[in-house]
Amino acid sequence: MRSTVGIVLVSHSPLLGAGVRELAGQLGEGVPVAVAAGTADGGIGTSYELIEAAVREADQGAGVVVLPDLGSAVLTARTVLADLAEPERVVLVDAPFVEGAVAAVVTASTGAALAEVVRSAQEARQANKF
Repeated sequence: MRSTVGIVLVSHSPLLGAGVRELAGQLGEGVPVAVAAGTADGGIGTSYELIEAAVREADQGAGVVVLPDLGSAVLTARTVLADLAEPERVVLVDAPFVEGAVAAVVTASTGAALAEVVRSAQEARQANKF
């Protein structure tokens, strides 16, 4: 069985992270989407440990795309990625949270390689809604 690029959603809000996962999951069957949202006690914020666990959960061997919502989610994710043994397999992507997640999951569901999934998420920034 071929491995699929995994997606990690890093959000300050457990509800936001779960909602984006729900939406993206309906569009990309078979893509591992892990959420690291909020603090360990369920509050608003970010957690090194939750991000690290989500990366492990999403990693099936083809790489992982990490999509943060804003601010400290970016900083905390950068810290986690700096500590990884194989940082080239886990890519922090600057993309809109919802649109980037949807684009990444849909692209990953086609069996695309890590670089293509990253590019798809990044290109979501250019998508017009009207």
